[in-house]
Amino acid sequence: MNTVKLLLSKCVISNFTGSLHQPARISLAVQFVRFSSTFVPKSTFSSSLKLPTIRTGGFLGQKSIGNISTLQMKKRPVRKKRPEETEVHEDGNFTVTAYATAEEYDLEKLLSGLVQQELYVPKKFICTDDNGVDPDVLYVSAKYQVDKEPRDIFFFREGTVILWNIGELECSNVLSFLKQYEQHSYDDNTVSGESEQMVYNYVSTDQLSAHLKRGLFMLTRDEESYLEKYTFSNAMSLSVKLGIWEASLDKYIDSIAFVTEDLKRGSKIKMSRAEMLRKTGELFALRHLINLSSDLLDTPDFYWDREHLENLYAQTCGYFSISRRTKVMNEKLNHCVELADLISSNLNDAHHVRLEWMIIILIMVEVLFEIIHYAERYMDAGQEAAFVPASN
Repeated sequence: MNTVKLLLSKCVISNFTGSLHQPARISLAVQFVRFSSTFVPKSTFSSSLKLPTIRTGGFLGQKSIGNISTLQMKKRPVRKKRPEETEVHEDGNFTVTAYATAEEYDLEKLLSGLVQQELYVPKKFICTDDNGVDPDVLYVSAKYQVDKEPRDIFFFREGTVILWNIGELECSNVLSFLKQYEQHSYDDNTVSGESEQMVYNYVSTDQLSAHLKRGLFMLTRDEESYLEKYTFSNAMSLSVKLGIWEASLDKYIDSIAFVTEDLKRGSKIKMSRAEMLRKTGELFALRHLINLSSDLLDTPDFYWDREHLENLYAQTCGYFSISRRTKVMNEKLNHCVELADLISSNLNDAHHVRLEWMIIILIMVEVLFEIIHYAERYMDAGQEAAFVPASN
């Protein structure tokens, strides 16, 4: 009965407020909230938005205010897909999925494992430096075809895998198979949360080149089409790897958030110098990965003499906002470096003050012992003078 009354009230208000001016609508909405609250159990109004309060004194007495320090830090927003990407399930389109599961793959052992598994046929070892010395991308294709569209996989040595036209169940099996060849694996929740999925199709006969069209990878059917897949895969690999590093930086920021609160309150920092040294090492290791050990700031040498693929690579990186995200990451890293320097300086100053007090205490102890020794010598000299016989 109460539910029926509430629904009737909503309908009446929605029809009636259309002809009211703004203040009247606000007043009526307030009355409706008061009315509806009598029919809803009180337990449904429990909120997680209540903030702890602090008391501040002044000329107007004590007053309760929200403590800004108790607010949770703003999390990194999930990157929204563009509206055109809602066409994933259109007829004729195929999916391509990218995962970053570890810091590095042992591609040589992985190749042996795939040969023994006999489910995928190795196609090519691709060298991104284009000199053939250190191949770092393994391209394989499914041995058993399900439909006319082939199922291809690109394994990147830096710990990413790109799966073309691979179903969800087969993706899960590939990721499970990869674990034995991973070095420093990532958390499964982070891997799934930072994955990327796109759709692809083939160009019409009147078009001769691959391109990116409204969030859709368009490939040709040439014999060298695997290079186009590799180019798209390379950009997706950078995107998911950068996503993992973004998540790592967010965890790092959360881990030192309490230190900024201690600094703001002027209380003692609850962190040792050894812990801060490790935190600084983590920060510079992440900075090294982003700026020195990856291709986020430069175009790989593989595209040096492949102009069309280079344009395709740049276009795809622009679609995933690689440059902008890298710039934001470096800005955050610079801020974290400044904070780490401040904390280290504060801890070093506290350590120096502690050493100075220890030296002062030792000096005071030494002075005290000297005073005691001087008093003992004075008392011994007085006793000897008292026992000396008087001369005639």
